[in-house]
Amino acid sequence: MISRRQKFAACRKARGLNQEQLAEKVGVDRSTVQRWEKGDHGPQPWQRPKIAKALGVTAKELDALLDPDGHTPQRSANEWLAISTPSTDDEFETLELARRVVASDVGSETLSRLEGAFDELAANYPTSPPRDLLERVRKHSAYVTKLMDARMTLGEQRRLFVVGGWFQLLGATLHIDLNQEHAATARLRTAATLAQHAEHSEIQAWCYETDAWRVLTDGEYGRALSLAQVAQRLAPSGSSVAIQATAQEGRARARLGEAKGTYAAIEQVQRMSTALVSQKDTQHHFQYDPSKSLAYKATTLAWIGDPAAEIFAREVISRLSPSEDIRKWPRRVASANIDLALALLRGDRLDEACNSAQRAILSGRVVPSNHWRALEVVKAVETRKLPEAPDLREAYQGLKTPESGG
Repeated sequence: MISRRQKFAACRKARGLNQEQLAEKVGVDRSTVQRWEKGDHGPQPWQRPKIAKALGVTAKELDALLDPDGHTPQRSANEWLAISTPSTDDEFETLELARRVVASDVGSETLSRLEGAFDELAANYPTSPPRDLLERVRKHSAYVTKLMDARMTLGEQRRLFVVGGWFQLLGATLHIDLNQEHAATARLRTAATLAQHAEHSEIQAWCYETDAWRVLTDGEYGRALSLAQVAQRLAPSGSSVAIQATAQEGRARARLGEAKGTYAAIEQVQRMSTALVSQKDTQHHFQYDPSKSLAYKATTLAWIGDPAAEIFAREVISRLSPSEDIRKWPRRVASANIDLALALLRGDRLDEACNSAQRAILSGRVVPSNHWRALEVVKAVETRKLPEAPDLREAYQGLKTPESGG
């Protein structure tokens, strides 16, 4: 075996080719050519015609260079493509397609692990500090980028685009939470591009839904409504993103003061979420669940000025509060306390409103993208000249410190 592979290497050198040049002509990595010459393994049948052409030898001469003891290998029925050197571009194109279908340096196991890692990170989203989670997303995204240059099958390439799109989308969500607008926009665009290449309408819809939330937090309610409607058109029927995009429409209409449209969206979200079959962990950020529906109702009703917001906010707090330790709250509990404070202020239950708002702010679970919601309560308390106003303002100022992004 060794002597024959030495002749293979000598033939390559005689043609004036180094290992990298031969690899490029054949469509493989340099390390693959190194393994051929070391005798670790031989080329696949569909690779041999290109090797023969690059080295200027016949198929029989190539067999003599590669195979031990000079024996011509027995060919199975599906290896007939390698019998002769293709003479037209069309033949080479079909051979290259065959190679791409089966040849891979990525592997299903690697992709499955990446998909599992994404699901884990998305499930940790409600309770993890955005900065900590973003660091992990960055590392996984960098690994996906590295794999983009690897050899893989067409099916694996699509899976890589899809999981890469999910990581970019989650990264964009975290950037929004941290008020990092430019980074969020860049990741959303990358996610949308990957989704487009993979023909993955769900990720495309999530990109528009996520952008709708981003501009909503900036006070661009009309644009948020338009983006939410685009997301609904792209979303697969009955999917989590279809529900979430409808919820964003309701939020935008509530901020615009469109009561009729707001209540219609709330009813539609309720119908769709009831029919949804959960596919992942219910804490998964991209999987709608009944708890999200309650939180959505609390926020939307609070914004439209409906007293029923209090009922739903209290239900969220009751269901999701793991303990009296406010530092262990999921983010939805902190948001629900802000919703509760708004509802109580409108009902002139001022002491309770201030207490709910202060607990939310001091919990450390209000992410930067939601600071404006806390500020609404602070300003409302200050407008009424309540005695709690200075303490609430002080707590809010502490919320804006760099380390408060949990």
